[in-house]
Amino acid sequence: MDSGMISKIQKSKRYAEEPERIQIDEIRVRFRGEHDDYIVSYSEGQWRCQCLFYQQRLVCSHTMALERLLAPMSLAPAPSEV
Repeated sequence: MDSGMISKIQKSKRYAEEPERIQIDEIRVRFRGEHDDYIVSYSEGQWRCQCLFYQQRLVCSHTMALERLLAPMSLAPAPSEV
């Protein structure tokens, strides 16, 4: 492995230990739930999910789980919050 690649690997490890460097503007994931797979997205400061519970209440276990998982990283504020 060349020295350039080694330094990039070392830098990536340092970045991974500093999640405050990351600001998430948009994300789209496939979430494997207990009953089905759902697409969960984050854009313009709002979470969205395809599951029925989210459609009824605008929050669900899938969006809450991702919020907990990504808590160390900054989610971009909605444009009206800037």
